[in-house]
Amino acid sequence: QVQLVESGGGLVQAGGSLRLSCAASGSIVSIRAMGWYRQAPGKQREMVATITRGMITNYADSVKGRFTISRDNAKNMVYLQMNSLKSEDTAVYYCFMNIRNSDYSVADYWGQGTQVTVST
Repeated sequence: QVQLVESGGGLVQAGGSLRLSCAASGSIVSIRAMGWYRQAPGKQREMVATITRGMITNYADSVKGRFTISRDNAKNMVYLQMNSLKSEDTAVYYCFMNIRNSDYSVADYWGQGTQVTVST
């Protein structure tokens, strides 16, 4: 079974930085797309950043220039460096990976989420 585990969330002051990490484990053949999504109080879940195996990235307009997504294929990990944090960034952040399993099927996997709270 494939599992994703996030880490790095917490409480930070506005203008500060935080780095999220997500590690995948299980019967993984390869990981195609990776990404981070978030859900703020009273809002729907939204895409924050994605990155393909070919290192093509995509960011939500609200985080461009402030957040950076990266991946380490050897470690089956994806990261999100968050700088210049704003109170609007407060949300539960979820790790996402599109993975080819040992039976060569492809499926989406999600982490349990990690809370990021930006104080003012």
